[in-house]
Amino acid sequence: MEAHRIILHHCNKERVNGFVSRYHEVALVSSRLMRAPRKPFLRTIATLEERVDPTEFPFTLPLLKNGFRLDLTTMVTLLVGENGSGKSTLLEAIAQQCRFNPEGGSKFTNFGTREETSPLARALRLSWSTKVFDGFFLRAESFFNFASYLDRLNQEDARALLSYGGRSLHEQSHGDAFLALFNNRFEQGIYILDEPEAALSPQRQLAFLALVHQLEQSGMSQFLIATHSPILLAYAGATLFSLDGSSIQPIDYHDTDHYRITKSFLESPERYFRHLFSDE
Repeated sequence: MEAHRIILHHCNKERVNGFVSRYHEVALVSSRLMRAPRKPFLRTIATLEERVDPTEFPFTLPLLKNGFRLDLTTMVTLLVGENGSGKSTLLEAIAQQCRFNPEGGSKFTNFGTREETSPLARALRLSWSTKVFDGFFLRAESFFNFASYLDRLNQEDARALLSYGGRSLHEQSHGDAFLALFNNRFEQGIYILDEPEAALSPQRQLAFLALVHQLEQSGMSQFLIATHSPILLAYAGATLFSLDGSSIQPIDYHDTDHYRITKSFLESPERYFRHLFSDE
């Protein structure tokens, strides 16, 4: 309960747009954190060897050139890695295999600048314990296009925005629009999120984690999240995988560069500045 009081103390209740009630709901289930974990809907992601061409992008990436197998054992899986490691490429391919729009949205979303399926998506095989058809793919970099798509739909049917809070996402700040999506659209299914922290302040990231926790505890939502945020990476009960190197490997939160560098910097920023701004 203390953790939830701390979050509420630091977050402006009016600005989190509906998440305050979710904090209270999360507090009610916090005592059940230690119960038996639920089985993920999506259990295994693997490449088919015969469809991996190491001369073709993205198989030229060190992570992918020899193929891979990823076993998912928790309802929340976090992918961490340096820029260019292949996180976004992998999530897009998984989303395409789930029949989600590759530029963001669900299987019913119909917009985009590319029609073809990525080579990686064609090479993937997904194994399910329970096949789910609902969910959402968030790409922070193409969220503007998704919001514009919703506005066009709303011109044809005024109900188009109801599942997103009833208000144009373009008429809100970037962070508010993200939270409107999370708070209104996320309910049950599989959620594939590429850097959801991109528009969120630290307080809003905590609000997002509260929602993830509530949905995970319901047993009706599974999350695959690529992130650079030390706050999101700290989510209790998640499995972390590092995409740095030549294979996908599990990693402990405290061993990630994101945690170590952030912690070291906050402890002594002047030490970093002396090195970074040195004229020598």
